[in-house]
Amino acid sequence: MIAIERRSFPAPWSLAMFVLELSKPSSVCLGATYDGVLIGYLVCSRYHTVWHLMNVAIDSRYRRRRVATALIERLLSETGGGGERYTLEVRVSNAEAIQMYESFGFRSAGIRRRYYHDNNEDALIMWRTDLPADPSAIASADSSQD
Repeated sequence: MIAIERRSFPAPWSLAMFVLELSKPSSVCLGATYDGVLIGYLVCSRYHTVWHLMNVAIDSRYRRRRVATALIERLLSETGGGGERYTLEVRVSNAEAIQMYESFGFRSAGIRRRYYHDNNEDALIMWRTDLPADPSAIASADSSQD
């Protein structure tokens, strides 16, 4: 993971950051392998009622082959379906990632100014909310607001 991280980002996570996030009982880490070798990963942590997609990285030799898409699909299938909420930050210049997140229903919700310390680039804040698995939950929520 560390090798992919260092090759993927100008300001990579440290080993301590990985250990901290992965030691949380509410964290989810998914890996993608090819011929038994790790080629990508995703780290997501739950904070109270929100899943925070914190890190997605794919080895450069395997990008644009839907590896990140498969990891996010797996994350959503394992954690979603009950009105779950997800958030993430992404560099405003990373148009391909933004487009991919939008394809999963993430929507822009604001900007974090100078979020990335390597170059002071802004981050786009994105959110996604799943519909409840039980359609009657929507009706119940709507009627309780009357």
